[in-house]
Amino acid sequence: QLQASGGGLVQAGGSLRLSCAAPRTITSVFNSYVMAWYRQAPGKERESVASITFSGATNYADSVKGRFTISRDNSKKKVYLQMNSLKSEDTSVYYCNANPPWNEWGQGTLVTVSS
Repeated sequence: QLQASGGGLVQAGGSLRLSCAAPRTITSVFNSYVMAWYRQAPGKERESVASITFSGATNYADSVKGRFTISRDNSKKKVYLQMNSLKSEDTSVYYCNANPPWNEWGQGTLVTVSS
């Protein structure tokens, strides 16, 4: 399971940086996968936020374009999500996973944006 970290409580307009580390069981194949960040707000379905290929090509949901930046460190087997200009509607549990996602999901990290 991929474990996300870095969430917390932040005021609207603030920033957070999320991190995700690949478990040992997949480090040997990590570079083969497109990696992504997802989020799920209370009462809503999980949605894709951003994705990144091994070579660094990125894709973003319209709702976060220009505010969020996904990156990855292939040598460290980590994925990051820099979130700026946060809005109350960004409040969610954030998860990292492959794209398309593997069946198992980690615990996620809670981001709460206060207005």
